[in-house]
Amino acid sequence: MGEWIELEDGSRAYRGAPSNGQGSGILLLHAWWGLNDTVRSFVDALGEAGFVVIAPDLYRGVVVDTIEDAERQSEAQSVVVRMRTVSAALTRLRGEPGVTASSLGVVGFSMGAFYALEATGDDPSIVATVLVYGTGRDRDWSSSNASFQGHFAENDPYESADTVAALEASLRGGGRRTEFHTYPGTGHWFMEPDRADAFDERAAALAWGRMLAFLRAEVD
Repeated sequence: MGEWIELEDGSRAYRGAPSNGQGSGILLLHAWWGLNDTVRSFVDALGEAGFVVIAPDLYRGVVVDTIEDAERQSEAQSVVVRMRTVSAALTRLRGEPGVTASSLGVVGFSMGAFYALEATGDDPSIVATVLVYGTGRDRDWSSSNASFQGHFAENDPYESADTVAALEASLRGGGRRTEFHTYPGTGHWFMEPDRADAFDERAAALAWGRMLAFLRAEVD
């Protein structure tokens, strides 16, 4: 099981690690529900898979369950403020004694994918970025060092096929190695078992396996 830690900006984060305490470093960024039990289970699972993981709490203790509350909470702070927390989490991750490499990976779920892209674009130490049914602002990706993997739903009211295709084209145009996967018959949040109306066990298992293989190959 993981543990709660405090970051330098006064926020908290959830940390997971292998039993020997050593592994490649991964930053995990939560969806707009907050740092809930599902997010912590992903952190624990990545720790068991051999990674040292830090998931910052971008909501500072708030967890929501309804779409209406999530919409309000996601807009409660600016991108600048939340990026300070992301930066603090990256600083902590780099300083973890068990992190065995200077290069890092980032995994972002839904809203967290937006912040994963923001962090990746500014940080040359990030070499692998995984986006789970989320996109972000366009930019010039030619100065990034990252490879990208994406997992997207076929039927998604929040991320259209056109938006996903535009991001993929932008990343490839910047010379980034990119692999995007779309899962037939799925909707947004298909990897989150607590979202009973969206969870797809088969697609979630396939995406999880692809994610682990990608992170193991890229973050050394």
